[in-house]
Order: sequence, then structure tokens, then C-alpha cells
Amino acid sequence: MLSPKRTKYRKRQRGKTDGVARRGTHVAFGDFGLVALEPKWITNRQIEAARIAMTRHVKRGGKVWIRIFPDMPYTKKPAETRQGKGKGNPEGWVAVVKKGAVMFEMAGVSEELARSAMALAGSKLPIKTKFIVRRDLE
Repeated sequence: MLSPKRTKYRKRQRGKTDGVARRGTHVAFGDFGLVALEPKWITNRQIEAARIAMTRHVKRGGKVWIRIFPDMPYTKKPAETRQGKGKGNPEGWVAVVKKGAVMFEMAGVSEELARSAMALAGSKLPIKTKFIVRRDLE
């Protein structure tokens, strides 16, 4: 699972997820990409599930880049706990994904195979996604 080696603070505030991505909006490494069409937190487990689905579909051919990293801890209070008594303990890690951010990239495979692999990966994620080709942006 993806998680940071260390962070400055153990707990973080939730922040804003609305708005569009200001960087990471173009296919930079591969030939094909998967773009987020809505803002959401993506957990490290969801990223890993999407990565496994893609690499298995292309039978470990080509190359896959993960452009998002879960560097934000999310906290949860124990079950049957009353309100108050401070913030809960860190439960896991999420990546803050905004609209228009390229989440995954792929190269070294045909467009049809990449399209079907990215569709599988998109089905593992809790947001709507779109397949893009590098030539569409240029």
C-alpha cells in the first residue's frame, strides 16, 4: 500500500476538495491517461486496486505511472464513542484528487488495450473518470 514514510504532523484538517486541479492536468509520461471528472478523496487501497486491475489486464506489458499519492491521513473515532474528547486516531491515507487531475498514465500498449484497462481501473475508483490520449491535449 502507498503511504508516506513520515509526515510533519500526525493529523491534518480536511481542507477543501472543490475546484479544479491547477497542476497535473496533462499526460506527461505515457501515451494514455485516466482523468478525474469530479473531486474526491481516493484511499491508498483504491489506488492499489486500480493499479492491479490495469497491470493484470495488460498482462504486465507496457508501463504504468501513478500520478497521485495518498499523503493525507484521515482519522476516525472508535465505534460507540460520544462526541467531544478530541480528534480521532489516524485510520488510513488518502490522496486529494480534484477535477481534471490525471491519476494514471500508461504507455507501451495499443490504444484499445489501454482503453479497456483504464475502464477497469476507473470502475475500482469512487469517481467518474475519462480516458484521454496524449494527442488529444496537443
